[in-house]
Amino acid sequence: MVRGIGGRAAALLAAGALLATAGCAESQRDDAGDEATGDGGGGGTFVFAASSDPVVLDPAFASDGETFRVARQMFEGLVGTEPGTPDPAPLLAESWETSDDGLTYTFDLRDDVTFHDGTTFDAEAVCANFDRWHGWTGLQQNENISYYYNSIFQGFAESEDPELVGGLYDSCEAQDEQTAVVTLTRPFAGFIASLSLPAFSMQSPTAMEEYDADNLEGTADDVRFSAYGTEHPTGTGPFQFGSWERGQSVTLEPYPDYWGDAAQVDEVIIQTIADGNARRQALEGGQIDGYDLVAPGDVAALEDAGFQIEERAPFNVLYLGMNQAVPELADPRVRQAIAYAIDKDAVISQSMPEGTTAATQFMPDIVTGYSDDVETYDYDQDRARELLAEAGQSDLTIDFVYPTGVSRPYMPSPEDTFVAIRSQLEAVGITVNPVALPWSPDYLDRIQGTEDHGLHLLGWTGDYNDPDNFVGVFFGTPKNEWGFDNPELFTALSDARGLATADEQGPAYEAINQQIMEFLPGVPLASPVPSLAFAEDVQGYETSPVQDEVWNGVTVS
Repeated sequence: MVRGIGGRAAALLAAGALLATAGCAESQRDDAGDEATGDGGGGGTFVFAASSDPVVLDPAFASDGETFRVARQMFEGLVGTEPGTPDPAPLLAESWETSDDGLTYTFDLRDDVTFHDGTTFDAEAVCANFDRWHGWTGLQQNENISYYYNSIFQGFAESEDPELVGGLYDSCEAQDEQTAVVTLTRPFAGFIASLSLPAFSMQSPTAMEEYDADNLEGTADDVRFSAYGTEHPTGTGPFQFGSWERGQSVTLEPYPDYWGDAAQVDEVIIQTIADGNARRQALEGGQIDGYDLVAPGDVAALEDAGFQIEERAPFNVLYLGMNQAVPELADPRVRQAIAYAIDKDAVISQSMPEGTTAATQFMPDIVTGYSDDVETYDYDQDRARELLAEAGQSDLTIDFVYPTGVSRPYMPSPEDTFVAIRSQLEAVGITVNPVALPWSPDYLDRIQGTEDHGLHLLGWTGDYNDPDNFVGVFFGTPKNEWGFDNPELFTALSDARGLATADEQGPAYEAINQQIMEFLPGVPLASPVPSLAFAEDVQGYETSPVQDEVWNGVTVS
């Protein structure tokens, strides 16, 4: 998932920080009480605390986890994921076939599905969604607004920017009511897996037209979304939209004509509580039923108090980035010295949850292309000192920029991680100049938008199970974050992305991972285990490594 979000999202985050308190959570919980009504299964009201407001309720224009958390309850795509894994699985498409040349995908659709406004889900609706994305113009094409379509499909039917014309998508044909045929302009082995992203959910063509879904106003940094995206989101999922109180909560209700397993609760409230301590206190006080991103230091205490702790299988990577625009870091011997100086196991024990594993490369081991034969730079302080001396940098001083006021699945406690790494670097003679910045917007703007940084902490939680979603995101093009130009690596990643099958991708990405770790743009540190906490009476919550967590099976006694 995207690590940073732009101006509109930042504004909503700020609003959430001001408005969302444990007191707000208490009032929501008390108001819901035993009076919830609807067509659920009598499972009560489920109140879940999110760290921020959604940005918009139209997932096609979203790229952040909290928006997707809400969207997954209301929307579904052609493809979902196998429970408990990041692997693609049938959802609104019961099956699909791929042509031998990797260009044509034929989807057989479910025939018992309706959108929340009663519109029939069929092949025409599928093509309406694909054609909508490809037909976006102007502000809709901005990467800050349509990030995932830009990232995956890389082009539109028309654009004022010649580089944005065309792309991966060619056409969609409704062969009959239950058969949609999507044709690409070039092979992309990750196409099916990418369709599990909430950004590619199927939405009601009727509702999108009625409420002018693509009518965006403002600028990319301050966009005003349509009535559809703020008041009338319409999908096929087990829950339908109820209300949205900005900066406070989103309320969802069971959809009575849902094609799958009916929701067991009578109501869902996603409550915005920006502060992690306030989320924990709201759970302890009984105002909420669960929350995400539990601080590692809170896990044992919550368990001892009788709360349930659920862990997601890690599908992420945290790394120490090294900006080669800094002359000292352009020397590979200095980068190698830094890698040898780091004791990953000690960093993990000091700042990450139990069960976290050390990383050897920039993707988890379950992703196609993971290599068992990369350079690992095992902890060796003497070797680090030798390399610094060879590079003439025995008295190196370097800026180390790290974020404050944030917790991410791949980075649960950045301040503690910084402290651990700083002490290890100083132990081999590197003087660290600490630069602490608020996560949004200061930190991300510094790392991703300028060359004014040396070392930094960042990471990624995978969106779907494809290697391009990890190493392609990090190293596919020149970026301010890394400060290098490596045409050989860029070309290898571009070529691998265009392979038609995972069988072809595997060896190509294994070679790329070996190439990356020899080049060493940064040090992969760990794949932390994200934790969620729930009240004792919550049952049926199924975790997913890609957060594909739909709550129709949840009950609250």
